[in-house]
Amino acid sequence: MRVELENLSKSWDGVVGADNITLDIADGELVAFLGPSGCGKTTTLLMVAGIYKPTGGTISFDGQIVNAVAPKDRGIGMVFQSYALYPHMTVFGNISYPLRLQKLEKDEIRQRVQQVVDMMGIGDLLDRKIAQLSGGQQQRVSLGRALVKEPQLLLFDEPLSNLDARLRLTMRGEIKRLQKDLGITSIYVTHDQIEAMTMADRIAVMSKGVLQAYDVPEALYDRPKTLFVAGFVGNPPMNFFDVEIVQADGDFRAKSGGIDLVIPSDRAEKAAAVKGKVVMGLRPEDVDLVDDTSPATEGLTLTGETTVVEPLGREDLVQVSIDGVEMRVLVDKTKGVRVGDNIELAVNTTKIQLFDPETEQSLLWA
Repeated sequence: MRVELENLSKSWDGVVGADNITLDIADGELVAFLGPSGCGKTTTLLMVAGIYKPTGGTISFDGQIVNAVAPKDRGIGMVFQSYALYPHMTVFGNISYPLRLQKLEKDEIRQRVQQVVDMMGIGDLLDRKIAQLSGGQQQRVSLGRALVKEPQLLLFDEPLSNLDARLRLTMRGEIKRLQKDLGITSIYVTHDQIEAMTMADRIAVMSKGVLQAYDVPEALYDRPKTLFVAGFVGNPPMNFFDVEIVQADGDFRAKSGGIDLVIPSDRAEKAAAVKGKVVMGLRPEDVDLVDDTSPATEGLTLTGETTVVEPLGREDLVQVSIDGVEMRVLVDKTKGVRVGDNIELAVNTTKIQLFDPETEQSLLWA
Protein backbone atom coordinates (compact mmCIF):
# COMPACT_ATOMS: atom_id res chain seq x y z
CA MET A 1 0.00 0.00 0.00
CA ARG A 2 1.26 3.47 -0.90
CA VAL A 3 0.59 6.17 1.71
CA GLU A 4 0.56 9.90 0.91
CA LEU A 5 0.18 12.72 3.41
CA GLU A 6 -0.48 16.17 1.98
CA ASN A 7 -0.43 19.29 4.17
CA LEU A 8 -1.61 17.17 7.09
CA SER A 9 -2.27 19.25 10.21
CA LYS A 10 -3.72 18.77 13.68
CA SER A 11 -4.31 21.34 16.41
CA TRP A 12 -6.28 21.63 19.63
CA ASP A 13 -7.41 25.09 20.79
CA GLY A 14 -4.44 26.75 19.14
CA VAL A 15 -1.91 24.10 20.20
CA VAL A 16 -0.28 22.65 17.07
CA GLY A 17 0.40 18.91 17.10
CA ALA A 18 1.29 18.56 13.42
CA ASP A 19 1.83 21.38 10.95
CA ASN A 20 1.44 20.81 7.19
CA ILE A 21 3.14 17.40 7.02
CA THR A 22 3.66 16.34 3.41
CA LEU A 23 5.39 13.07 2.53
CA ASP A 24 4.87 9.84 0.62
CA ILE A 25 5.58 6.26 1.66
CA ALA A 26 6.16 3.73 -1.10
CA ASP A 27 4.53 0.31 -1.19
CA GLY A 28 6.48 -2.09 1.04
CA GLU A 29 8.61 0.64 2.59
CA LEU A 30 9.36 1.04 6.32
CA VAL A 31 9.41 4.71 7.27
CA ALA A 32 10.36 5.96 10.74
CA PHE A 33 8.84 9.06 12.32
CA LEU A 34 11.73 10.30 14.49
CA GLY A 35 11.87 13.11 17.02
CA PRO A 36 11.73 14.05 20.71
CA SER A 37 8.61 13.88 22.85
CA GLY A 38 5.98 16.34 21.70
CA CYS A 39 7.32 16.67 18.17
CA GLY A 40 4.11 15.41 16.50
CA LYS A 41 5.18 11.94 15.40
CA THR A 42 2.50 10.01 17.33
CA THR A 43 -0.12 12.62 16.45
CA THR A 44 0.64 12.07 12.77
CA LEU A 45 0.56 8.29 13.20
CA LEU A 46 -2.84 8.43 14.92
CA MET A 47 -4.22 10.52 12.05
CA VAL A 48 -3.03 7.87 9.60
CA ALA A 49 -4.74 5.26 11.79
CA GLY A 50 -7.99 7.26 11.82
CA ILE A 51 -7.98 7.68 15.60
CA TYR A 52 -7.42 11.45 15.26
CA LYS A 53 -9.34 13.50 12.71
CA PRO A 54 -7.06 15.95 10.85
CA THR A 55 -7.63 19.68 11.23
CA GLY A 56 -6.45 20.08 7.65
CA GLY A 57 -4.86 18.19 4.77
CA THR A 58 -5.44 14.72 3.35
CA ILE A 59 -4.37 11.10 3.91
CA SER A 60 -4.39 8.84 0.85
CA PHE A 61 -4.00 5.06 0.59
CA ASP A 62 -3.15 3.91 -2.94
CA GLY A 63 -4.43 7.22 -4.30
CA GLN A 64 -7.75 7.16 -2.42
CA ILE A 65 -8.38 9.80 0.27
CA VAL A 66 -9.32 8.03 3.53
CA ASN A 67 -9.93 10.99 5.87
CA ALA A 68 -13.55 9.92 6.39
CA VAL A 69 -12.88 6.16 6.50
CA ALA A 70 -13.29 4.50 9.92
CA PRO A 71 -10.15 2.98 11.49
CA LYS A 72 -11.53 -0.58 11.22
CA ASP A 73 -11.97 -0.15 7.49
CA ARG A 74 -8.50 1.20 6.70
CA GLY A 75 -6.74 -2.17 6.50
CA ILE A 76 -4.23 -1.34 9.21
CA GLY A 77 -2.59 -3.27 12.05
CA MET A 78 -1.22 -1.36 15.04
CA VAL A 79 1.43 -2.27 17.63
CA PHE A 80 1.43 -0.11 20.76
CA GLN A 81 4.14 0.80 23.27
CA SER A 82 2.01 -0.61 26.09
CA TYR A 83 1.23 -3.82 24.10
CA ALA A 84 -2.51 -3.27 24.88
CA LEU A 85 -3.11 -6.97 25.52
CA TYR A 86 -6.12 -8.42 27.35
CA PRO A 87 -4.79 -9.91 30.63
CA HIS A 88 -7.78 -12.23 31.14
CA MET A 89 -7.23 -13.92 27.76
CA THR A 90 -4.63 -16.45 26.68
CA VAL A 91 -2.11 -15.80 23.93
CA PHE A 92 -4.47 -17.54 21.51
CA GLY A 93 -7.37 -15.40 22.70
CA ASN A 94 -5.43 -12.16 22.22
CA ILE A 95 -4.11 -12.98 18.77
CA SER A 96 -7.40 -14.40 17.52
CA TYR A 97 -9.53 -11.53 18.86
CA PRO A 98 -9.52 -9.41 15.66
CA LEU A 99 -10.57 -12.47 13.64
CA ARG A 100 -13.41 -13.29 16.01
CA LEU A 101 -14.67 -9.73 15.59
CA GLN A 102 -14.76 -10.44 11.86
CA LYS A 103 -16.84 -13.58 12.65
CA LEU A 104 -14.56 -15.90 10.70
CA GLU A 105 -14.95 -19.66 10.93
CA LYS A 106 -13.16 -21.35 13.85
CA ASP A 107 -10.99 -23.48 11.58
CA GLU A 108 -9.80 -20.45 9.62
CA ILE A 109 -9.11 -18.55 12.83
CA ARG A 110 -7.00 -21.37 14.24
CA GLN A 111 -5.12 -21.78 10.96
CA ARG A 112 -4.25 -18.08 10.69
CA VAL A 113 -3.26 -17.84 14.34
CA GLN A 114 -1.00 -20.88 13.96
CA GLN A 115 0.70 -19.36 10.92
CA VAL A 116 1.42 -16.16 12.83
CA VAL A 117 2.69 -17.77 16.04
CA ASP A 118 4.97 -20.07 14.05
CA MET A 119 6.34 -17.02 12.28
CA MET A 120 6.86 -15.24 15.63
CA GLY A 121 8.36 -18.25 17.36
CA ILE A 122 5.72 -18.37 20.11
CA GLY A 123 3.77 -21.46 19.05
CA ASP A 124 4.34 -23.10 22.44
CA LEU A 125 2.76 -20.18 24.34
CA LEU A 126 -0.80 -20.29 22.99
CA ASP A 127 -2.39 -21.46 26.24
CA ARG A 128 -0.54 -19.07 28.55
CA LYS A 129 -2.06 -15.99 30.16
CA ILE A 130 -0.41 -12.64 29.47
CA ALA A 131 0.89 -12.31 33.05
CA GLN A 132 2.94 -15.47 32.50
CA LEU A 133 4.91 -13.93 29.62
CA SER A 134 8.11 -11.91 29.56
CA GLY A 135 8.21 -8.44 28.04
CA GLY A 136 9.67 -9.75 24.80
CA GLN A 137 7.02 -12.48 24.55
CA GLN A 138 4.25 -9.94 25.16
CA GLN A 139 5.66 -7.75 22.39
CA ARG A 140 5.63 -10.72 20.01
CA VAL A 141 2.00 -11.42 20.92
CA SER A 142 1.13 -7.77 20.25
CA LEU A 143 2.87 -7.93 16.87
CA GLY A 144 1.18 -11.26 16.10
CA ARG A 145 -2.25 -9.78 16.82
CA ALA A 146 -1.53 -7.00 14.32
CA LEU A 147 -0.24 -9.41 11.66
CA VAL A 148 -3.07 -11.95 11.94
CA LYS A 149 -5.44 -9.41 10.37
CA GLU A 150 -3.26 -9.52 7.24
CA PRO A 151 -3.07 -5.71 7.14
CA GLN A 152 -1.92 -3.66 4.21
CA LEU A 153 -0.32 -1.12 6.56
CA LEU A 154 1.48 -1.70 9.87
CA LEU A 155 1.73 1.12 12.42
CA PHE A 156 4.23 0.93 15.30
CA ASP A 157 4.01 3.41 18.20
CA GLU A 158 7.35 3.13 20.06
CA PRO A 159 6.90 -0.65 20.45
CA LEU A 160 10.29 -1.36 22.04
CA SER A 161 10.48 1.38 24.67
CA ASN A 162 9.56 -0.95 27.54
CA LEU A 163 12.21 -3.58 26.73
CA ASP A 164 15.79 -3.83 28.00
CA ALA A 165 18.67 -2.90 25.70
CA ARG A 166 19.58 -6.45 24.61
CA LEU A 167 15.97 -7.40 23.88
CA ARG A 168 15.43 -4.16 21.94
CA LEU A 169 18.34 -5.14 19.72
CA THR A 170 16.83 -8.59 19.10
CA MET A 171 13.34 -7.25 18.43
CA ARG A 172 14.64 -4.57 16.04
CA GLY A 173 16.09 -7.33 13.88
CA GLU A 174 12.95 -9.48 14.09
CA ILE A 175 10.58 -6.63 13.16
CA LYS A 176 12.78 -5.58 10.25
CA ARG A 177 13.02 -9.16 8.98
CA LEU A 178 9.27 -9.78 9.23
CA GLN A 179 8.44 -6.50 7.57
CA LYS A 180 10.70 -7.22 4.62
CA ASP A 181 9.61 -10.85 4.30
CA LEU A 182 5.92 -9.90 4.31
CA GLY A 183 6.38 -6.73 2.24
CA ILE A 184 3.94 -4.76 4.39
CA THR A 185 4.16 -0.96 4.23
CA SER A 186 5.03 0.23 7.73
CA ILE A 187 5.31 3.42 9.79
CA TYR A 188 7.48 3.20 12.90
CA VAL A 189 7.32 5.96 15.53
CA THR A 190 10.38 6.30 17.75
CA HIS A 191 12.44 8.83 19.70
CA ASP A 192 15.48 6.53 19.43
CA GLN A 193 17.61 7.59 16.48
CA ILE A 194 19.51 4.28 16.54
CA GLU A 195 16.24 2.39 15.98
CA ALA A 196 15.34 4.72 13.13
CA MET A 197 18.77 4.55 11.48
CA THR A 198 19.04 0.76 11.65
CA MET A 199 15.47 -0.16 10.70
CA ALA A 200 14.02 2.43 8.34
CA ASP A 201 14.28 2.76 4.58
CA ARG A 202 13.58 6.48 5.04
CA ILE A 203 13.25 8.69 8.11
CA ALA A 204 10.92 11.65 8.70
CA VAL A 205 12.59 13.85 11.32
CA MET A 206 10.10 16.04 13.20
CA SER A 207 10.33 18.89 15.69
CA LYS A 208 7.51 20.95 17.21
CA GLY A 209 5.01 19.52 14.72
CA VAL A 210 7.13 20.45 11.69
CA LEU A 211 8.74 18.00 9.28
CA GLN A 212 12.44 18.93 9.37
CA ALA A 213 13.72 16.40 6.84
CA TYR A 214 12.64 13.26 5.01
CA ASP A 215 15.41 11.15 3.51
CA VAL A 216 17.40 7.92 3.70
CA PRO A 217 19.43 7.45 6.92
CA GLU A 218 22.81 7.99 5.21
CA ALA A 219 21.74 11.36 3.80
CA LEU A 220 20.41 12.58 7.15
CA TYR A 221 23.71 11.68 8.78
CA ASP A 222 26.11 12.96 6.11
CA ARG A 223 24.10 15.86 4.68
CA PRO A 224 21.81 17.27 7.41
CA LYS A 225 19.69 20.10 6.06
CA THR A 226 18.92 21.80 9.37
CA LEU A 227 20.68 22.42 12.67
CA PHE A 228 18.07 20.31 14.45
CA VAL A 229 18.60 17.30 12.20
CA ALA A 230 22.37 17.56 12.58
CA GLY A 231 22.10 17.60 16.37
CA PHE A 232 19.42 14.91 16.69
CA VAL A 233 20.75 12.33 14.23
CA GLY A 234 24.01 10.75 15.33
CA ASN A 235 25.33 9.38 18.61
CA PRO A 236 27.23 10.96 20.31
CA PRO A 237 25.66 14.24 19.17
CA MET A 238 27.42 16.65 16.84
CA ASN A 239 29.55 19.48 18.30
CA PHE A 240 28.47 23.02 17.37
CA PHE A 241 30.58 26.20 17.40
CA ASP A 242 29.88 29.82 16.49
CA VAL A 243 32.66 30.68 14.05
CA GLU A 244 33.53 33.29 11.44
CA ILE A 245 34.60 32.23 7.96
CA VAL A 246 37.51 34.39 6.78
CA GLN A 247 39.78 34.22 3.74
CA ALA A 248 43.51 34.62 4.18
CA ASP A 249 46.52 33.57 2.08
CA GLY A 250 44.26 31.75 -0.33
CA ASP A 251 42.62 29.63 2.38
CA PHE A 252 39.20 29.77 3.99
CA ARG A 253 39.44 29.49 7.77
CA ALA A 254 36.86 29.01 10.52
CA LYS A 255 37.86 31.09 13.53
CA SER A 256 36.54 31.47 17.05
CA GLY A 257 38.75 31.80 20.10
CA GLY A 258 41.08 28.80 20.16
CA ILE A 259 39.48 27.33 17.02
CA ASP A 260 41.31 28.05 13.78
CA LEU A 261 40.70 25.51 11.03
CA VAL A 262 41.22 25.51 7.27
CA ILE A 263 37.90 24.74 5.61
CA PRO A 264 37.80 22.97 2.23
CA SER A 265 37.10 25.61 -0.40
CA ASP A 266 34.04 23.81 -1.81
CA ARG A 267 32.34 24.04 1.60
CA ALA A 268 33.57 27.48 2.56
CA GLU A 269 32.52 29.11 -0.71
CA LYS A 270 28.95 27.97 -0.17
CA ALA A 271 28.99 29.77 3.17
CA ALA A 272 30.85 32.88 1.97
CA ALA A 273 27.62 34.74 1.15
CA VAL A 274 26.60 34.68 4.82
CA LYS A 275 27.83 37.76 6.63
CA GLY A 276 29.13 37.52 10.17
CA LYS A 277 29.26 34.25 12.07
CA VAL A 278 28.01 30.83 11.05
CA VAL A 279 27.42 27.68 13.08
CA MET A 280 30.01 24.99 12.42
CA GLY A 281 29.12 21.36 13.15
CA LEU A 282 31.65 18.60 13.73
CA ARG A 283 30.91 15.02 14.76
CA PRO A 284 32.98 13.45 17.59
CA GLU A 285 33.97 10.56 15.31
CA ASP A 286 35.51 12.98 12.79
CA VAL A 287 38.23 14.03 15.24
CA ASP A 288 41.23 11.93 16.32
CA LEU A 289 44.36 12.26 18.41
CA VAL A 290 47.50 13.44 16.66
CA ASP A 291 50.13 10.68 16.84
CA ASP A 292 52.66 8.92 14.63
CA THR A 293 49.90 7.48 12.43
CA SER A 294 48.15 10.84 11.98
CA PRO A 295 50.79 13.57 12.07
CA ALA A 296 49.88 17.20 12.78
CA THR A 297 48.97 19.38 9.82
CA GLU A 298 48.78 23.17 10.20
CA GLY A 299 45.21 24.39 10.02
CA LEU A 300 43.77 20.94 10.59
CA THR A 301 44.58 20.49 14.28
CA LEU A 302 43.38 21.85 17.61
CA THR A 303 45.00 21.74 21.04
CA GLY A 304 43.16 21.54 24.34
CA GLU A 305 42.92 20.05 27.83
CA THR A 306 40.91 16.94 28.63
CA THR A 307 38.18 17.70 31.19
CA VAL A 308 36.01 14.55 31.10
CA VAL A 309 36.64 10.94 29.98
CA GLU A 310 33.63 8.62 29.59
CA PRO A 311 34.52 4.96 28.86
CA LEU A 312 32.19 3.47 26.22
CA GLY A 313 33.91 0.10 25.87
CA ARG A 314 35.93 0.05 22.67
CA GLU A 315 36.20 3.86 22.69
CA ASP A 316 36.27 6.72 25.19
CA LEU A 317 34.12 9.81 24.78
CA VAL A 318 36.50 12.61 25.71
CA GLN A 319 35.53 16.21 26.44
CA VAL A 320 38.24 18.70 25.56
CA SER A 321 38.41 22.38 26.53
CA ILE A 322 39.93 24.51 23.76
CA ASP A 323 40.44 27.98 25.27
CA GLY A 324 37.09 27.60 27.05
CA VAL A 325 35.28 26.06 24.06
CA GLU A 326 34.11 22.49 24.80
CA MET A 327 34.38 19.71 22.21
CA ARG A 328 33.49 16.02 22.49
CA VAL A 329 35.64 13.52 20.59
CA LEU A 330 35.73 9.72 20.29
CA VAL A 331 39.15 8.26 21.09
CA ASP A 332 40.37 4.66 20.96
CA LYS A 333 40.62 3.51 24.57
CA THR A 334 44.12 2.14 23.96
CA LYS A 335 45.37 5.75 23.64
CA GLY A 336 44.99 6.01 27.43
CA VAL A 337 43.72 9.60 27.57
CA ARG A 338 43.26 10.91 31.13
CA VAL A 339 41.60 13.98 32.66
CA GLY A 340 44.07 16.87 32.71
CA ASP A 341 46.03 15.70 29.65
CA ASN A 342 46.97 18.30 27.05
CA ILE A 343 46.18 16.71 23.71
CA GLU A 344 46.38 17.65 20.04
CA LEU A 345 43.44 16.77 17.82
CA ALA A 346 43.42 16.09 14.10
CA VAL A 347 40.17 17.29 12.50
CA ASN A 348 38.69 15.79 9.34
CA THR A 349 37.56 19.14 7.93
CA THR A 350 35.98 17.49 4.87
CA LYS A 351 33.18 16.40 7.25
CA ILE A 352 32.50 19.86 8.68
CA GLN A 353 28.90 21.14 8.44
CA LEU A 354 27.95 24.84 8.22
CA PHE A 355 24.60 26.40 9.17
CA ASP A 356 22.95 29.82 9.03
CA PRO A 357 22.56 30.88 12.70
CA GLU A 358 19.30 32.74 11.98
CA THR A 359 17.39 30.29 9.80
CA GLU A 360 19.22 27.18 11.14
CA GLN A 361 19.30 25.90 7.55
CA SER A 362 22.38 24.17 6.15
CA LEU A 363 24.63 26.36 4.02
CA LEU A 364 25.87 23.24 2.22
CA TRP A 365 22.83 21.11 1.46
CA ALA A 366 19.74 23.37 1.59
